[in-house]
Amino acid sequence: MVCHHAVLGPLCAAVKRVTLSFHLRIWAYRDTLHNKAKAMIHALTLILACQLAGEAMTRLFGWPAPGPVLGMALLFALMLSSGRIAELVTPTGTGILRHLSLLFVPAGVGVIGHLQQLGANGLGLALALIGSTVLALAMGAGAFVVVARLTGDKGGPDA
Repeated sequence: MVCHHAVLGPLCAAVKRVTLSFHLRIWAYRDTLHNKAKAMIHALTLILACQLAGEAMTRLFGWPAPGPVLGMALLFALMLSSGRIAELVTPTGTGILRHLSLLFVPAGVGVIGHLQQLGANGLGLALALIGSTVLALAMGAGAFVVVARLTGDKGGPDA
C-alpha cells in the first residue's frame, strides 16, 4: 500500500519505518530467547549426564560415595578443563541456585507427612543433630589447629 497524499505521505513512511523496526526487534528478541533456551537445555543435559555418570560409577564399582556427589566432582573437573563448558553451565547453574528454595518444598511436605514419626523419635533426632553439629565444629577446629601447627602459624595479628 503506497500513500501519495502530500500531508499523510511522510506520516505513512514514518509509520512503516517504526513498524519495520519494531518487527525486526521482535525477531531479534525471539532469536535471543531461542538461543538462551537452547543453551539452557544443553546445560541441563550436561548436568544430568554428569549425575548419571556418577550414579553409574558408584553402583558399578561399589563405591560408598553418593552418585550425585561424584557426578558433581566430574562436572567440576569438566568445567576446570574447558572454559566453554564453564560458560555453558554457569548461567543455568546460577538460575538453579537462585531458585533453590523451591526444591525444599517437597522435603517440607515429607516432614509434615511423617509428623507422627518425627514426634515419636524427636528426642533422638534432636540429640543426633546437636551431637553431630558439635562434633563437626570440634573436628573442624581441631583440623585448623593441626594445619596451623604444621605451617608454623602463630596466630598473631602480624603473622
